[in-house]
Amino acid sequence: MYTDLPEAELRSYRSGQADPADFDSFWAETLAESDRHPLDVTATKVEAGLTTLDVHDVTFPGFGGQPIKAWLRVPAGATGPLPTIVQFHGYGRGRGQSFENLLWASGGFAHFEMDLRGQGWGGSTGDTADDAGSGPQVPGFLTRGIDSRETYYYRRVFTDAVRAVAAARSLALVDDTRVGVVGTSQGGGIALAVAGLVPNLAAVVARVPFLCDFPRASVITDALPYRELGQYLATNRLKVARVHDVLSYFDGVNFAKRATAPVTMTAALMDPICPPSTVFAAYNNYAGPKQITVWPYNGHEGGAWEDDALALGAFRDHLG
Repeated sequence: MYTDLPEAELRSYRSGQADPADFDSFWAETLAESDRHPLDVTATKVEAGLTTLDVHDVTFPGFGGQPIKAWLRVPAGATGPLPTIVQFHGYGRGRGQSFENLLWASGGFAHFEMDLRGQGWGGSTGDTADDAGSGPQVPGFLTRGIDSRETYYYRRVFTDAVRAVAAARSLALVDDTRVGVVGTSQGGGIALAVAGLVPNLAAVVARVPFLCDFPRASVITDALPYRELGQYLATNRLKVARVHDVLSYFDGVNFAKRATAPVTMTAALMDPICPPSTVFAAYNNYAGPKQITVWPYNGHEGGAWEDDALALGAFRDHLG
């Protein structure tokens, strides 16, 4: 059922999220720090048991130079350079197995699938550790390291994602002028962050994105993962202002304001996990060319295969 704003109001809702004055300098310094680590990318072809695709096991240096895993899948025998899709996953998911997730490469694209540090239990496995420690937190990732913007979990993840695009662009099989990013839920939020941080992306697809409009999301849904934030602040009552200040540096709304690549977004009006107003907050603030598809009777699954079709169409339009 509908639990959020009517669609007519969603179309104009823009969020009350603060835009920190030093947002750009914080991220410039964060990325420069990781850029000091050489972009040494290894890609080793593996036997995945597939006849139509070739698969490569990739390792690249992410935040702090820490090793991040990925898969690179391409049409069998391809020599490149190919239009490329860099994918980020939903909450709890890792890169999975070499023979999974074949849509994008089957469509003729190079598919660079980034693993998520510390994740890999929610439907697919992972191979990347999160080497950073953390103070007190609610189990999960939304409050890991939340006492400061420097230690917050998503600082590491977003930096990994930016480095993933750079790693993909460094490969001979990849056309570095035709790179797009895609993600659903948490992956959609990561895609929006990358859109705000990486210049010259060819396309962005963010499906029912998470990590948007924290001030509203934290008070209008009790569904996980946003519930982790509410649970944390219910106990750490004196940290509310500080936590929301930290989160303002990681909000898809603020990244959307800085994005220029064409974006395709989706929202579901019965989504309790990423309420549609939080999605529209990012969409309505998005600075580049944009389009959104709304699914009135769907929850967090969004348009499912219809979203796949939308994404394929968008990537064919923008990547060729």
